[in-house]
Amino acid sequence: MTVNGSVLITNVRPYGDGEPVDVAVTDGTITAIGAGLEAPDGAEVLDGRGGILLPGFVDLHTHLREPGREDTETVASGSAAAAAGGYTAVFAMANTDPVADNAAVTDLVWRLGQEVGLVDVHPVGAVTVGLAGEQLAEMGMMAAGTGRVKLFSDDGKCVHDPLVMKRALEYSKGLGVLISQHSEEPRLTEGAVAHDGAIAARLGLTGWPRAAEESIVARDALLARDAGYRVHVAHASTEGTVELLRWARGQGIEISAEVTPHHLLLDDSRLETYDGVNRVNPPLREERDKLALRAALADGTIDCVATDHAPHAAQEKCCEFSQARPGMLGLETALSIVVETMVGPGLLDWRGVARVMSERPAQLVGLDDQGRPIAVGEPGNLAVVDPDAQWTVAADELASKSRNTPYAEMTLPARVLGTVLRGTVTHR
Repeated sequence: MTVNGSVLITNVRPYGDGEPVDVAVTDGTITAIGAGLEAPDGAEVLDGRGGILLPGFVDLHTHLREPGREDTETVASGSAAAAAGGYTAVFAMANTDPVADNAAVTDLVWRLGQEVGLVDVHPVGAVTVGLAGEQLAEMGMMAAGTGRVKLFSDDGKCVHDPLVMKRALEYSKGLGVLISQHSEEPRLTEGAVAHDGAIAARLGLTGWPRAAEESIVARDALLARDAGYRVHVAHASTEGTVELLRWARGQGIEISAEVTPHHLLLDDSRLETYDGVNRVNPPLREERDKLALRAALADGTIDCVATDHAPHAAQEKCCEFSQARPGMLGLETALSIVVETMVGPGLLDWRGVARVMSERPAQLVGLDDQGRPIAVGEPGNLAVVDPDAQWTVAADELASKSRNTPYAEMTLPARVLGTVLRGTVTHR
């Protein structure tokens, strides 16, 4: 378990601004910022090499597979991947085996994360029992348990029954928690494996229409309006979803949304190879969707980046495309993809990166100790980034137990030099 530590981070520029300074963290709290600082007694020293200092990243959407699929990922291996990516807190989705639909499982996930101590692993509770979409899970008991569940989702499946979703939103309002919806009308996606466009049609792949996502986003916005409470859209993927988010905000509806790195960078032209690594849920869309998502992240219509880190065994990806399990790795490459798609083109500066990868996700779920300003008296949860680095993704060198990255052999910009959780260096 991570205890509050002490570290001196030298030669860094907070948010990429100004001249390099040193940052001292003592017993988990930032105690000094300035040039030429002395290391606190017994402190580690982390050389920032003139890089950028940001608040540690927060991921609202990961799959760590434990319990049940420890052959593909564990809390330990997922935590190592997260720390390597600059994360200090991640939210582990509920579609484990057994499903995290009760406090026994969510408390276990929290305890495993604390024992590993590399990132804070927050369990996500299921909205419905067994992810079946029929009966509400014990949300109150999970929220009150040791894991203090703050986020609920049936991710992998949609809470498709509007009455069940209405009750879940009303219940979440009383608990002060957030529901993240996997927006997919299942009657529109039966057998679908790829975006419903010209490429899928030519390749003979069953199409997944934009309307399957957008119809649920619109419905849930109206349910949130009537409940007088908020809802969160997981892995937004279409131009129409962006338009619906803008409309809902204009109506005063409390709705938030996340976008994955892969939906910012990749599109359905990747399908040409029939490589199962490119199968993901929701599917890679078209160029115009990708550009709309980037613009929406830049202007705040989409609140944050979430990886949807989804490890799979080799045999689950090296097969016929229609049989491949949907999902991609994301934790160790997320920052680089955001720099490639958002910072490089001038859509975000480094303060914007802090907003979408740290500050806003922490605010959405009420994490008081994450996504905080880099200032004296604030928690020492930090990431040091080399903005000038260029690195080539080698799947076999990733910390995850799985290798299903769509970025293998790609050369990407920027890299995390070090990650600090409450004053303890968790990655360097």
